[in-house]
Amino acid sequence: MLRAVKIYIGIDDKGMVTGVDDYKKLMDDLPNKIVNHLGLVVDVNLHEKEGKRYIEVVVPVSTVPISYHGIYHYRSGSTKQELKGIALQDFLYKKLGRTWDDTIVDGATLQDINESAITSFLKASIKSGRIYHNADEDDLLTLLQNLDLITPESKLRAATVLLFGKRPQRYFIHSYFKIGKFGASDADLQFQDTVEGNIFEMVDRVMQLLKDRYLISPISYEGIQRIEKLEYPEAALREAILNAIVHKDYTDTTIQLSVYDDKLILWNPGKLPVDIPLERLTKKHPSRPRNKHIAEAFFRAGYIESWGRGIEKILTAFQQAGMPEPIFEESWGGLMVTFRKDIYTEEYLQNLNLSKRQIKALLYVKKQGELTNANYQAINEISKPVATRDLTDLVNRGLIVKVGSTGKGTKYVLGSIS
Repeated sequence: MLRAVKIYIGIDDKGMVTGVDDYKKLMDDLPNKIVNHLGLVVDVNLHEKEGKRYIEVVVPVSTVPISYHGIYHYRSGSTKQELKGIALQDFLYKKLGRTWDDTIVDGATLQDINESAITSFLKASIKSGRIYHNADEDDLLTLLQNLDLITPESKLRAATVLLFGKRPQRYFIHSYFKIGKFGASDADLQFQDTVEGNIFEMVDRVMQLLKDRYLISPISYEGIQRIEKLEYPEAALREAILNAIVHKDYTDTTIQLSVYDDKLILWNPGKLPVDIPLERLTKKHPSRPRNKHIAEAFFRAGYIESWGRGIEKILTAFQQAGMPEPIFEESWGGLMVTFRKDIYTEEYLQNLNLSKRQIKALLYVKKQGELTNANYQAINEISKPVATRDLTDLVNRGLIVKVGSTGKGTKYVLGSIS
């Protein structure tokens, strides 16, 4: 339980009373100024110790956000930050014990609900065991009431329309998912798609579209069984898309997935919570859903957990696949995740402080599959001692692996570091 905060004037940082000379004026001014500037009624008490007077200001816990001259601030560690835009909106909702998806959608009725989406939700939730007994026997109104997705006055919440609406874009214009296939540069957009409709079924539709149109499924065999796996870990992609949909700021623009030959970039509008900085994102952290009702629906369906483990699951999937760890960045007011097939791109290798010879050789191995010392000498026009030194450095870095004994039978293949 939160207690009132006490501020002392006339006591130093070590707790020693230093006294206040103009205490009479402060006793008159402080209550008035605090009310005028903050709208707070506080207790101002005068105390004396060893002949020195000091003032105690008792600030009660407020149930509503407090601004100073119309500006809201947030303390994070030792710094004070001004809250603006979406961060301010999220702060105000949090202070009131609400999230944005609590809001009522004017004009939306039960006629806007897609029954097939409700059926899919119930089927998944019953399978996961995270919904109340006999939920599938309730009528639509009762179900939504029990899930707190409709107000006592039968008004639909934003979460309800987004999760199960027939046409959520009618009320939330940017609630669709955009995918584009790019060539050699961002200017080379080859084709694109948008996935519209309710967000509960959107995850499966996006994944299917990626499989059918955007990604390759290399074929392999385990014995006589034919195996087709996506070129990226499917579980990780699904988790990332789920996270984007659940945590998206639906007052902003669309989720965007850019597909390149060597990488995927998923950008989701909405900044991270102020108490979960980017450097903490890939470590254990609490769950802080921007949209609590949306997150709760996906949790009940068994699609996500409530422990903030989504990022960990993505990282683990890429590690198990022997692929580079995804890169998480805050960019353009949102979170951007880059999935790479491998690290052997010229742009990435240049950041490793490699020589031009070494980068040229690594790209050669990537294309040809292997490299010998003689190849290295030929493509770089250098002597054998220099080639040996460069190759040894690449082996020590884990970028290539030496195969075979010394001599003509020795070759080098790509390593598996991330």
